[in-house]
Amino acid sequence: MPLDSTTPASTAQTVANATLARADVLQLVNATKQALHFEDCDFEGADLSRLDLHGTAFQRCTIVGTSFLGATLTHSRWMRCRGREADFASADLVDATFQSSDMNNTHWRRAKLASVSFKGCKLTGAHFEDCSTLGLSFSETLLVGAHLRRLSFRKATLKELDFSDADLSGADFRDAIFEGGSLKNAHLKDARFDGADLRSVDLSGVRLVDAALFRGATISHQQAAALVTELGLRVM
Repeated sequence: MPLDSTTPASTAQTVANATLARADVLQLVNATKQALHFEDCDFEGADLSRLDLHGTAFQRCTIVGTSFLGATLTHSRWMRCRGREADFASADLVDATFQSSDMNNTHWRRAKLASVSFKGCKLTGAHFEDCSTLGLSFSETLLVGAHLRRLSFRKATLKELDFSDADLSGADFRDAIFEGGSLKNAHLKDARFDGADLRSVDLSGVRLVDAALFRGATISHQQAAALVTELGLRVM
């Protein structure tokens, strides 16, 4: 498989089809000044905490239960990886990209996620808490049951994001544009939607107590009718 187009072949060392523990990765880091490119490698359960892996590419790798606690992962790239329950707490992931990866039930507490992008990923049950998120973006991603308290999505375009059952308490969606996706049964206490365009998002399960949160937002006639139905009224 060719290297990602953002990494010149002359500046990356490729490691493929290997099972690697902390000692193996540390040896590779110390042996080369080149960026590392891992293809089809298995890091399951490995302790990679606090390692400097900036610019590293992970392609079709298994990082299930792997610890990246406090690691330096700036400009890293993650493509089609399986990372259930991986721990990225306190890691520096500035300018990292995640694409088509399974990151269910992962942990990101206090991670630096500025300018990080997730596209086509699964983040069901992921925990994002006290993260630095300036420029963080999600696209076509499952965030079902994720913990996203106080995250800012202000002025963002949110394409096909499934927030069903997610904890969005205190989240900022002001002036955001939803392109599809779902807020079904999401926890919205103290969330802000002023100026948001919600016409194409699934609002089913929104309670009347939450309806006031959408003051100043744009919704469709169908969505308005559904909210009124909660009052026991019929829209003719």
